[in-house]
Amino acid sequence: MLHLPLERQLRQAVAAVLADADPALLRVRPCPDARFGDYQTNSLMGLARERKLNPRQLAADVVARLDVGEWSEPPEIAGAGFINFRLRPTAVARALQEALRGEHLFVQPAVTPRTVVVDFSSPNVAKPMHVGHIRSTILGDCLARTLRRLGHRVMTDNHLGDWGTQFGKLIVGWKRSLDAAALAQDAVGEMERLYQTVHAACETDAALLESARQELVRLQGGDAENLAIWRQMIDLSQHQFDTIYARLGVRFDHTLGESFYNPRLKTVVQELASRGIARESEGAMVVFFEDVPELKAHPAIIQKSDGAANYATTDLATLAYRLETWRPDEIVYVTDGRQQLHFKQIFAAFRRWQPQAHLQLAHVWFGSILGEDGKPFKTRSGGTVKLADLLDEAQERARRVVTEKAPALPEAERQEIARIVGLGAIKYSDLLPNRQSDYVFNWDKMLALSGNTAPYLQYAYTRIRSIFRKLPDSAPEAVHWLAQAQAQCPLAAAEELRLAKHLLNFGLVLEAVAQEYRPNYLCTYLYELAGHFTGFYETCPVLKAGEPERSSRLALCDLTARVLQDGLAVLGIETSERM
Repeated sequence: MLHLPLERQLRQAVAAVLADADPALLRVRPCPDARFGDYQTNSLMGLARERKLNPRQLAADVVARLDVGEWSEPPEIAGAGFINFRLRPTAVARALQEALRGEHLFVQPAVTPRTVVVDFSSPNVAKPMHVGHIRSTILGDCLARTLRRLGHRVMTDNHLGDWGTQFGKLIVGWKRSLDAAALAQDAVGEMERLYQTVHAACETDAALLESARQELVRLQGGDAENLAIWRQMIDLSQHQFDTIYARLGVRFDHTLGESFYNPRLKTVVQELASRGIARESEGAMVVFFEDVPELKAHPAIIQKSDGAANYATTDLATLAYRLETWRPDEIVYVTDGRQQLHFKQIFAAFRRWQPQAHLQLAHVWFGSILGEDGKPFKTRSGGTVKLADLLDEAQERARRVVTEKAPALPEAERQEIARIVGLGAIKYSDLLPNRQSDYVFNWDKMLALSGNTAPYLQYAYTRIRSIFRKLPDSAPEAVHWLAQAQAQCPLAAAEELRLAKHLLNFGLVLEAVAQEYRPNYLCTYLYELAGHFTGFYETCPVLKAGEPERSSRLALCDLTARVLQDGLAVLGIETSERM
């Protein structure tokens, strides 16, 4: 939080030296190396370079006009023109007291909230959700939570795969070999069996393949029977999706599948053709990108030679609908890295189609989950890992750990803790790596109570809350610790200051997550926070300290627990009062 007044004063000082400088370019951020200070700015070097000025002299001119004594020791100039700030303990204490009074939890809400659409998860109808859906679902949910925490208006949309050629084969299977009992017991499993059976048979049976094509034509033509079957498939699939999303604590504001946009597809093609953006090529309608070097060899087909639409057509229609209906400032698509070319094409085509749209488009892509053999994560038999089975195993493994560590807890409480720990471990292990990297799925590492894991952070929270259970109903001095800390909050020990300063950066980390779509920044921050707390707690007595240190240290404990809980909640991870 204290970077904000430093930033305001920096902008005023720069304005006095360079009246034409853009204040938005002047930023104060945490110092990468604490030896040089708590915050720094390197903004002056860019300004000096543009104007052919000496950057250190410019920094000196700005420092001479900086009035930051209320928050910082005298600023220091370093290197080629850095300005470093070292916070005064009294300023840090004031920020803690503001948090204790409920004025903030070290997060500054966005001054100008943006409207952001986050498109994520997007499973296919009539297929079980599998481990491949976990990254998009968890990452997309985390980004939506982060943006909401910062005060932005967020709409989440689950763009279901509920249309396409696979439904011809599914309808053939439904009509010819549906097992009603199996459908009642495991609807998605039965639909998957139908598709796999017909799909395999179509490889050698031309007549069956033609039947599937005809059923698809009937569906697309509005045949009542086929539409009824298709809708039932969607309803049965949605039940599976809802069950898994409920377990994960993921919610969507909208679930508009591909079929929703069918009425718009012809208009999209006509508009692109009439404006010369798309043209006929070998019977298909194609968008060429001669002016985009990386796409020059990759034109986008928006209508096949047989007149059928495809993913590109649907995604352009979806984009246009969102713009017209929700008027977002930004749309974020969360998918795996294999779709990078597709979204580059979509974004480039859309910019030509609607150049007047002031809309930020982002493809947030991610790598793969690997087994310990370095290959794509599979079951022991080599099959796809179903997401429901993965969540079940996470909870069962966590239950065994909880039972071993706390056998005296009632069974119901152990089960609830296992749910929180197991699901948290899955989510955290997915969000911790750089999202663009592949990562190796390892049960032992993700469920460990030590190291950079969700259970470690959840336990850190629980450990802090246990301190407050040891407090008597009223303090011996008859002064509640909170009121005492709000009045006086000394931070004399180095460990107290280190922990307090780390708390101040919570909001900055959330902003970085939102700007770069990288939840791993938050994971690292929380892990470091837990480490700073351990160093503080091992060095600074809390309950046995005299006043005002006792209340001040209790305040540090309370704020650390609240930031841990809030940060984990942004990651979609729950906490428990006992573990």
